[in-house]
Amino acid sequence: MTRRETGVLPPERRRALLEAAAVEFAEAGYERASLNRIIRGQGMSKSSFYHYFGSKEALFGAVVADIGGDLAAALGLPDPAELAEGDFWGRVRALTDRLAQASQERPGFTALARLFYLPDAPASLDASRSRIDAWIDRALEAGRSVGAVGEELPVSLQRQLVRAVLWAMDEWSVTNMDHLTEDELILLADAQLEAMRRLLAPEGSSSP
Repeated sequence: MTRRETGVLPPERRRALLEAAAVEFAEAGYERASLNRIIRGQGMSKSSFYHYFGSKEALFGAVVADIGGDLAAALGLPDPAELAEGDFWGRVRALTDRLAQASQERPGFTALARLFYLPDAPASLDASRSRIDAWIDRALEAGRSVGAVGEELPVSLQRQLVRAVLWAMDEWSVTNMDHLTEDELILLADAQLEAMRRLLAPEGSSSP
């Protein structure tokens, strides 16, 4: 159990701190992430840091809560049931396009995604993982209801396939981000979507 935050950091300083922490956690992993490096990079003292956050895990939780909330707002994340209204894969494509754009505009979003794949992430992340998994499961059920997603495999396995595709391509994108143009990032998002569609579409269906 993490201690509650004990003070209110000014919004801009809080955002800068959490963005820096997200990158540090994503690159080093939770256990090896250096709290000292994060704090020094923001020109803070340890006593100042602990006035606002009770622990390293509290900082990690704030990263997930704040940046995750900002990402959901930037995406205009729909209720999964809405994906069944009209063109399922077209709606998913619009969502992935917004995600690609948001990630390009704010690197913290990309770092946030990587936190969910950390093998040493604190247990406090489990609740967020569960909410994401529940959203994906409901999205898959919506796709199944309109015949856009096949029913040959269990939903739980389909969810694992989605996560595997997203992680592999996101990891490659992060590694090569400095060498990719905006057009290449858009093509990569299209390739990511097509990979998921091929894995999930009913047998015998053809690309739109």
